[in-house]
Amino acid sequence: MPTRIDARFAALRAEGRAALVTFVMAGDPDLETSLEILKALPGAGADLIEVGMPFTDPMADGPAIQAAGLRALRAGTTLKKTLKLVADFRAFDQTTPIVLMGYYNPIYVFGVEAFLAAALDAGVDGLIVVDLPPEEDAELCLPARAAGLNFIRLATPTTDDKRLPKVLENTSGFVYYVSLTGITGAALADYSGVAAAVKRIKSHTNLPVAVGFGVKNAASAAVIAANADGVVVGSALVSAIKDSLDAEDRAGPGTASSVASLVAAIAEGVRSARRLRPQSVSPLKKLFDAFAKVWS
Repeated sequence: MPTRIDARFAALRAEGRAALVTFVMAGDPDLETSLEILKALPGAGADLIEVGMPFTDPMADGPAIQAAGLRALRAGTTLKKTLKLVADFRAFDQTTPIVLMGYYNPIYVFGVEAFLAAALDAGVDGLIVVDLPPEEDAELCLPARAAGLNFIRLATPTTDDKRLPKVLENTSGFVYYVSLTGITGAALADYSGVAAAVKRIKSHTNLPVAVGFGVKNAASAAVIAANADGVVVGSALVSAIKDSLDAEDRAGPGTASSVASLVAAIAEGVRSARRLRPQSVSPLKKLFDAFAKVWS
């Protein structure tokens, strides 16, 4: 049975544009503000939302997302409260796909069977669990898929053609291509390799390919959207949240609106790329330079 993720990518494919996938940490800087931010994202232009599950040892995350997780944990955010946050969002929005992203330890402690039941009840559509390799699919991936959740995997520049089929074997929803090696929040210096990487992954799968890491603004989003099925932005949004807080990391009246404003600008970049998809627009650097002038 198709999930909200499948339906959203199908609709955007018919529309002829890429998806904007936004990441925010559950409970950052507090649960009330976090819900306000989530509610603002679809109206600002987010097509799918990744919700981070706060964890004390986020080994793949850079300083911005690590700090967001710590703020959320200090605010009392737990996995149970993260699921409640999704359920509260679902009372407001029944159509925007929600993907929980994080690490396996909190799920393991919660209990896989109980977690999957609670996630479905809350309205979660998919999972990204970065520290469970395909060799451990029986732990969570296969039960999640059997329960009706998409299980989304990461591919990286070091995932070669020999490894890729194993990574994709039980992947569903979409493939998340991490466009650089390293931690979240790092800058992508060269966008020219993204198109080739997406093409290579698509030679192995019919799933949509969303590209993340290094997306900071409308210009970088537009370049990626010209070649990928989705653009993922996370650290830039988390940094916008941080910049809106006071010296004691408390939310202000403009916290949610500051995030929404950045999402709206990036969404415009993603949507503008639809008009620039034809092969006549080349090379890729010329496209990037044009958008950089507009949104610099």
